[in-house]
Amino acid sequence: MDQQKNNNKANEFHESTEAHAHGNGPNPLVRLDPGLFIWTIITFTILCYILAKFAWKPLLQALESRENTIKSSLEDAENAKKELERLNNESEKILAEARSEAQQIRMDAKSAAEKIKSDLRLKAEEDSNKIIDEAQKQIQVEKDKAVSEIRQEVVSLTMSVAEKVIGKNISNDDNKELIEQSIKNLREYEA
Repeated sequence: MDQQKNNNKANEFHESTEAHAHGNGPNPLVRLDPGLFIWTIITFTILCYILAKFAWKPLLQALESRENTIKSSLEDAENAKKELERLNNESEKILAEARSEAQQIRMDAKSAAEKIKSDLRLKAEEDSNKIIDEAQKQIQVEKDKAVSEIRQEVVSLTMSVAEKVIGKNISNDDNKELIEQSIKNLREYEA
């Protein structure tokens, strides 16, 4: 249906141009008229002046403003990109330093733990050696005390036996001589 309307319009246009073509003269749109030509140029010039005065300047200013805004935005974007790269590099550097520092802290802690362990082991050995030395000294003191007591007992027994065998009390000189000989015999017995 639309196609039929279009065909009707085309036929009417064709008929009107044929009527003009067969009419009195050439088509007024194609005909060259100097007055119309001058008025067209004057109108076009006035239109250009009005456009230049009122439309082109604001349009050019708007375009220039838009161009400046775009340039500014691009520069800001470039600056933001550079800043982001700088921050990324800085954060990578900080992370690397933190990892290195953490590794160093870990190594220091391990070294400190080893040193503490070594110090504790050394102190324990020193304490145990000290306790052993004190125990040996105490044993020696007790041994000396026991030997002294045994000597006293031996001297006392020897004196008793000697009194009983001889039947009388021995003099101090004889007593000392017997004691020394008994101690000598005792020492030989210990060795």
